[in-house]
Amino acid sequence: MIDAVVGIDIGGTFTKYGLVDKKGQCLRVNLIKTDQFVDFNEFSEHLHKEIQGQCDSLSEEINIKGIGVGAPNGNYYRGTIEHAPNLKWKGIVPFVEKFKKYFPDLPVVLTNDANAAAIGEMVYGGAKNMKNFVVITLGTGLGSAFVVDGNLVYGQDGFAGELGHVNVEQNGRICTCGNKGCLETYVSATGIKRTLFNILCTRFEKSDLRNVSFSELTSEMIYEAATKGDAIAREAFEITGEILGVKLSDVVAITNPEAIFILGGLAKAGEFIFKPTQLSMEKNIFPVFRGTVKILPSQLKGENAAVLGAGALAWKEWNIQSKRYAPGQTS
Repeated sequence: MIDAVVGIDIGGTFTKYGLVDKKGQCLRVNLIKTDQFVDFNEFSEHLHKEIQGQCDSLSEEINIKGIGVGAPNGNYYRGTIEHAPNLKWKGIVPFVEKFKKYFPDLPVVLTNDANAAAIGEMVYGGAKNMKNFVVITLGTGLGSAFVVDGNLVYGQDGFAGELGHVNVEQNGRICTCGNKGCLETYVSATGIKRTLFNILCTRFEKSDLRNVSFSELTSEMIYEAATKGDAIAREAFEITGEILGVKLSDVVAITNPEAIFILGGLAKAGEFIFKPTQLSMEKNIFPVFRGTVKILPSQLKGENAAVLGAGALAWKEWNIQSKRYAPGQTS
């Protein structure tokens, strides 16, 4: 029998789920389309059946210890997904309460996707020996998590650390949250697309991307063009990194981290995003911190990083509850 937890990463387009053992090995990973479910109850029922089928498909019996979930606007304190702009389920979704009906004897714990990634980085990745670090996720939006003195910062209501929604330009680009000028409208897969189109509107250089519509364009296409020497694509990365670096200099002044880990689709662009970000941060940083903070790619390798993070969250919760209810102790 294999001990494992279920790690679930909920995104606006896809939900990825998998079985994770104590060593951080993904035993099986699969995904479903999130956006095909307008009704959350239908989504949760379908996800439950998929997880059950995944367990049954393995040749060896699985002993599930817990379930960890990373989700946009996930509230660790309440186990809810609250007003997530990129999900079709509006308002406050009581995820843990609903999901425990399928797994009544298991700990089910939820946090936002960036916090889950930070726990994964601490347990399985590059932050194993760090007590102060930051995680930035660059996907459709920009997520962030802050670890200070070995603890995740959740804040009073569970939503601390929303770097993606700090303002970088008054009356700037409209954000899905309803505000204008949020960082994620400039620094994200969506943000770099908007930047690229702004450049194309004001410049005349040749670019293979001029004939691509906004709906068809992806950050991967911009990266591929940049690797081929496309000046417009490269400038889009330079602008994106410069804006991110300025905001990271603020982060360093407030939290004094040892390192900042960046992961997600846009991070796969490597030096095209890391180099301008590091240069911009060093240029704008409070001098006492200059040269002391590393900007690093996530050490959660492969496409299953988010599932590993959610799995690490589940193992952490299982460990807490095991100690709490150990033989000879009372609840």
